[in-house]
Formats: sequence, C-alpha cells, structure tokens
Amino acid sequence: MFKALSNPNRLQIFLQLTQCCAPGTLCSHDDLNVRCVGDLGSDLDVAASTLSHHIKELHRAGLISMRRNGQNVECWIEPQTLHRLSAFFATANQEHENEAERS
Repeated sequence: MFKALSNPNRLQIFLQLTQCCAPGTLCSHDDLNVRCVGDLGSDLDVAASTLSHHIKELHRAGLISMRRNGQNVECWIEPQTLHRLSAFFATANQEHENEAERS
C-alpha cells in the first residue's frame, strides 16, 4: 500500500477519494465519495493513460475499489481500507511510545 502511495500523483488521487465524510466521523457506504476516473484526473497534469496506470496501481494495492457504470469507471475507498491504515499507524505509534517509556 505504501509503495503505491509513494507516488505523488497516486497519493493525490487517494487523498481526493478520502473525502467521503466529515473529518473525525466514520464513513458509511451511503457516504462513500464515488468519483469517475476522468474527474480524478482533472486536478492532475497527466495523460489519460498515465492516470489509468495510477488508478490500476491503487486498485492492485487494495487501496481503492472500482466498478464500471456505463461508459464511466467509478472509484472509491472502502471504509475498511481507511480503518486498516489507521490501525497500522495507531499500532506503530503505540510501539514508539512503549519504546520511549523503556528508555
């Protein structure tokens, strides 16, 4: 996941999709920020083929979900993905605090 997010354009796409609900609240499936691939590229200065590659890498890493809706491809982040990332950082932070207490 982190390798996929290390690219600035992929990180920007991911951050756009995290805006599913108000900060500090949990997203429900009704609140998911579903965006079309073309919309995600509007703020990036990349070719359509490059945008498609970035979307594919985010999907391959398990960071975003996708579905075809007519001629559009819609993308979103499942709430569980954000919870997994949050849990990773919470665990890492706890380990850091435990190490600091032992020092």
